[in-house]
Amino acid sequence: MTITNDIKYIGVNDHKVDLFEGQYVVPNGMSYNSYAIIDEKIAIMDTVDAGFTHEWLDNLQNALGTRKPDYLIVQHMEPDHSANIMNFIKAYPKTILVSSAKAFAMMKNFFGTDFTDNRIVISEGDTLELGKHTLHFVAAPMVHWPEVMVTYDSTDKVLFSADGFGKFGALDVEEDWACEARRYYIGIVGKYGAQVQSLLKKAAWLDISVICPLHGPVLSENLGYYLNLYNTWSSYQPEEEGIVIAYTSVYGNTKKAVTLLAEKLKANGCPKVVVNDLARCDMAKAVEDAFRYSKLVLATTTYNAEIFPFMREFINHLTERNYSNRTVAFIENGSWAPLAAKVMKGMLEKSKNITYAENTVRILSALNDESMAQLGALSDELCREYLAQQDSTANKNDLTALFNIGYGLYVITSNDGKKDNGLIVNTVTQVTNTPNRIAVTINKDNYSHHIIKQTGKMNINCLTVDAPFKVFEAFGFVSGRNVDKFADCEPLRSDNGLVFLPRYINSFMSLKVEQYVDLDTHGMFICSVTEARVISDKETMTYTYYQNNVKPKPQTEGKKGYVCKVCGWVYEGEELPEDIVCPLCKHGAADFEPIK
Repeated sequence: MTITNDIKYIGVNDHKVDLFEGQYVVPNGMSYNSYAIIDEKIAIMDTVDAGFTHEWLDNLQNALGTRKPDYLIVQHMEPDHSANIMNFIKAYPKTILVSSAKAFAMMKNFFGTDFTDNRIVISEGDTLELGKHTLHFVAAPMVHWPEVMVTYDSTDKVLFSADGFGKFGALDVEEDWACEARRYYIGIVGKYGAQVQSLLKKAAWLDISVICPLHGPVLSENLGYYLNLYNTWSSYQPEEEGIVIAYTSVYGNTKKAVTLLAEKLKANGCPKVVVNDLARCDMAKAVEDAFRYSKLVLATTTYNAEIFPFMREFINHLTERNYSNRTVAFIENGSWAPLAAKVMKGMLEKSKNITYAENTVRILSALNDESMAQLGALSDELCREYLAQQDSTANKNDLTALFNIGYGLYVITSNDGKKDNGLIVNTVTQVTNTPNRIAVTINKDNYSHHIIKQTGKMNINCLTVDAPFKVFEAFGFVSGRNVDKFADCEPLRSDNGLVFLPRYINSFMSLKVEQYVDLDTHGMFICSVTEARVISDKETMTYTYYQNNVKPKPQTEGKKGYVCKVCGWVYEGEELPEDIVCPLCKHGAADFEPIK
């Protein structure tokens, strides 16, 4: 496979493996990827698993012809990538090994030598010249071993990402990337979200055209899709709205309750209901589902004054991977002393930002009228926002939505006749209640001001405290004139035809402009309320909460210069240019302050 004119794929496919790392079912095998960069000097990127020595060396020789490699770059020491280092050195004894200090220490453990006389030790920021290609090395500790380095070729704009952006499955099998990449990421890398976030921030400053991982296909199109998924996974945010029910059942009564709940959830408009029998399903797939969707119901029996073993294993998988930012509900079954809900909740104590359902279903051996009613109440609670999002079941005149207006942060949605638009504002005020009037103030430089001035309508989406920073990036740091902010989602619409957000809001109001007040740099729209829906009872996001808990802390340590107060971007330099515009949030010099 040719990646670019100078970069060749020399990896192998493994269809013999049944359990990757001894635990993950891989019905479509695995790929062990290796690459050759052919320039004035030749660099080989990693080796492959021990079972494919000769196939890999044949691929390497076919790619190089009569030439010999100058460097072997070892990004990651896990044996499925490093097992053939010694075989490579035997075949090409003059080749220089290039790797991190921690990797060479691991080589001593694996092979009895750290190649002291035949190596280059690299660290963050180092480069290697091959001719016209320059390789830049970026430290990626704990993604997912401590020695990991990734490599960026600035000539062909290729990121060699080690285990990052990898997936299960051999390259000669066609399958959906996201499902197997998600299962791979959560199972293997999932614990190290903070480290992945750090690497993503470094990658954001690189001009990347191609990503070459150590497992799975080379990625060269729609890279934003893959980067966004990694950002979602590593920040432990739900990828999709939906409810997963994970259960164990001994005599079938808990299963009956789960089946009935699933039917009620679907009837109440839940967009996706996934049911996993933990005793029979692929455990890694069940864990993947729990991280993919926004809500989780745990249903099990009390067993030896504890919980059923498969449920304990499942929750352990979740907590060791930092399961967080979800809604969790419980169904417990016990013939004489039900304890399952208490045990399960105790196991989740270290998980962050878990919202527990008010309703817990308690079954005493078998369903009865009381536990059936509890199932109905739980379904209604879990589906409250889904019911509010559907025209047929929504209360469109719930003026308690007005109570969610404060000095908060809101997404104002509008439409220019061609596409939907959205804008972050913090200037929303209820000015009268007879009749209900809302004032919204918007900077005239914003495209939304132009649209609303023309159309006379907008929606206010009241953000909640679980809204991640990516919401503010999407609606606050780019212009809707140049970017379609809803291109990657299926929008929900209110009666006025405008979008309202499917997640991260507790209410929205549709507004009709009744009066406009010119405030020089800004315009104030005085509006009547044409529709008001309460979606959930989650707390409204305030500006203070955003500053203290959501906005990333600026990476200013060891730097001199100025930092953007809005998004945290750092300008390094003695003097701040008067005409500077932040590349992330587009704010000017007035919103920068010196690094202290």
